[in-house]
Amino acid sequence: TLVGHLAADPELKQTKSGKSFSIFSIATNRFTLSADGEKKEVADFHKIVAFGKLADVCAKYLKKGAAALVEGALVNTSYEDKEGIKRYRSEILLDALNMLSPKAAASSKS
Repeated sequence: TLVGHLAADPELKQTKSGKSFSIFSIATNRFTLSADGEKKEVADFHKIVAFGKLADVCAKYLKKGAAALVEGALVNTSYEDKEGIKRYRSEILLDALNMLSPKAAASSKS
């Protein structure tokens, strides 16, 4: 479960078999102490992937900057890039979404 703000508008795409999916990032904030003891705010970005009707809802109602609560499974995958280097990726496979921004709700009425 994460609560954060969208870093960009969700992208709606389709798999080769025609199933819709949406990809977007959520930014969350946390505080750490620097080496000199100063409190510092750090933003972390989390890639979110939604499928089916939930993907359609995300693409239609969520916008950059909107606050959202997301729940899902953390999925770690690996792949080879174009140069043959093995890369790793962590994503959250979205199970549930709660739109927290009044802005997102207001934009859905238009």
